[in-house]
Formats: sequence, structure tokens, C-alpha cells
Amino acid sequence: MRDNLFSGPEPDPAADAGHRNAPPRVGFFTDTSVCIGCKACEVACKEWNALPEDGLSLTGMSYDNTAGLGASTWRHVAFIEQPAPAGRTQLPLVEPDAGTPEDGSGVRWLMSSDVCKHCTHAACLDVCPTGSLFRTEFGTVVVQEDICNGCGYCVPACPYGVIEQRPEDGRAFKCTLCYDRLGAGQEPACAKACPTESIQFGPLDELRERAALRVEQLHTAGVAEARLYGHEPDNGVGGDGAFFLLMDEPEVYGLPPDPVVTTRDLPAMWRHAGIAALSLAAGAALSFSIPSLTRRSGRT
Repeated sequence: MRDNLFSGPEPDPAADAGHRNAPPRVGFFTDTSVCIGCKACEVACKEWNALPEDGLSLTGMSYDNTAGLGASTWRHVAFIEQPAPAGRTQLPLVEPDAGTPEDGSGVRWLMSSDVCKHCTHAACLDVCPTGSLFRTEFGTVVVQEDICNGCGYCVPACPYGVIEQRPEDGRAFKCTLCYDRLGAGQEPACAKACPTESIQFGPLDELRERAALRVEQLHTAGVAEARLYGHEPDNGVGGDGAFFLLMDEPEVYGLPPDPVVTTRDLPAMWRHAGIAALSLAAGAALSFSIPSLTRRSGRT
């Protein structure tokens, strides 16, 4: 085991967190090519976790009334409108009354249900001073709301901007991957409610294999833009516990193209700080010793 590892390959984060005989690591694979934007996942997440409602204020962003992930929105379905590529219909399907793909005047929707990535190297967990954030036996990362002191260190630490504090008391909240349901042998509420199986839950290794086959299938069908995001175990966060099949660049979905765990350089930073402190102490000691030596030589 390699405790306190901030970056690099990490095959078993649950074991390194101290869990003995842990079950296989689980997570989410979100296939955005079959997302229909129904928001059933958002509703199921709120109902199961008793999250406050987001209100009905219009955001000016199409049908997206939640706008993004937050302390009370642990699943967020993004609606992205694009001109349809000329020559063929790509997933999601072009609206029939929005022109035709042959003349390039059609419109396609890119829809994606975003969620906490449950990173292998989770900076939010690294910086938490109270132990409110912890790694579960399933390899996921959970916030214990009764231990959170509202310091907010986890908010800027997250490379995805997932965690948010509630204004009422300052405590941080995010997706728990339905930790209580996992302990009872059930799948998370969002995956259970998804009517198209856009959100798939299971052992992470199996999901990665399934995702690779799905991308190959789409490429064979002529959808060259299909790609995976967050699935590589050697990426900047050691691989995500929740990864995605995207139909465009990550930036289009509001995702960072190359996320890096923000605590990766902490050991090097502490080493540099220690060297600087020792140099300062040595300089101070030398500055006091020189006058003393000068006085002694003057007396002799």
C-alpha cells in the first residue's frame, strides 16, 4: 500500500484508504449519445437524497433550468444546441422541424448528465481538515455533512468545479454515488431512473470495456466525433470513477480538457518550503555569528 499518494497510478484506492477485502471499485459510465434530456436522473437524485429544489427561474440557457452542478444539484443535464453537420444525421437525432441535415440547416442537441467524477486522486479529500470527506470501500468519495465545518478548502481544490457550499451554513455538498444504496446492494437512484440507459452503473473495469466497445460501434457507424473522457487510469487525476462518452470536445460540455489533481505538487512544494526555511535559518544564524567573531578578534 502507498498511503498519501497524491498522483500517479493507483490501482486500488479503497485498499490504500484502509479498507480490507473491499469489493470491486464501482462508478458511472454516461453515454451522452443516447441521453434524451428528460432530467429523470436529476429528479431521482433530488428525491432520494432529499435535496432542496432549484426553483423555476429561467436561465436563458434553453431548457436548462439548473445551469450547473451545485450543493443542491448533484446531477445536472446540460443542453447544448449546435448546427447539424451537413451530409448525415448524427446522434442525438436532428429535430424534424429544424431543417434538414443535407443542407446543413438543421440543429442537433448535445445532452449530457454531469456528476461528481469520484476521482482516483481526489484533491477535495486531500485538503479536508476535519475528515468530513472520506474514501468508501467502493472507491467513491463522500462528504459527511455532520462533520463538515464549512471551511471551503475543498471547493477550489476540485479540478472540475463540482463541490459547492450551501449559503445557509457554509457546509459543502456533492454526489455520494448513493452510498447508502450501495451498502444495501442497490444501484444509484439516477442510474435506476434513466430510461435510455445513458447512465450506466457497475464495476469500473467492466464499464471501461463496455465504453470502448460503444465508441468502436459509433465509429463504425460513421460518428467519428465520439470519444471517451475521464476513463484513462493514467490521466491527471488517476482516472475518474464517473466517466463519459462525448460527441464533441470536452470544452463544449464545460469540462476541462486536461484535468489535473490540484494537490499533485504538494510534496514538492513542501520540500521547497523546507529548503527555503532552512536557508533562512542558516542565514539568520550566520548574521548573528559574524558580529560575535568580529568582537572576539578585536579583543585579541
